[in-house]
Amino acid sequence: MKAKRKRVTLKEALSRELKDPEFSFYFQREQAISEIARLVRDARLKAGLTQAQLAKKAQSSQVVIARLESGTDQRTPSLDLLERIASALKAKLLVRFEYNQVA
Repeated sequence: MKAKRKRVTLKEALSRELKDPEFSFYFQREQAISEIARLVRDARLKAGLTQAQLAKKAQSSQVVIARLESGTDQRTPSLDLLERIASALKAKLLVRFEYNQVA
């Protein structure tokens, strides 16, 4: 007779894993990179620019913009690059800290 396995939801598994400081660090890093990728892509599309056009305006290359927008590059984009991209898009780069709320 097979023992029944308890089903674990993704939310439960993630909650358990996030208690590990190393896992939490890398998870939050990946979230930040994905968010930057989404923001850059959305802003570029809103401005009606191609990756090549944005790259030229930001004094970069299309490959760099594509890699950044893919969100799969393990390198975190520099503030200098993000500032040049923001300037090319006539936007303002904002950096903020968010704090966990204490119950």
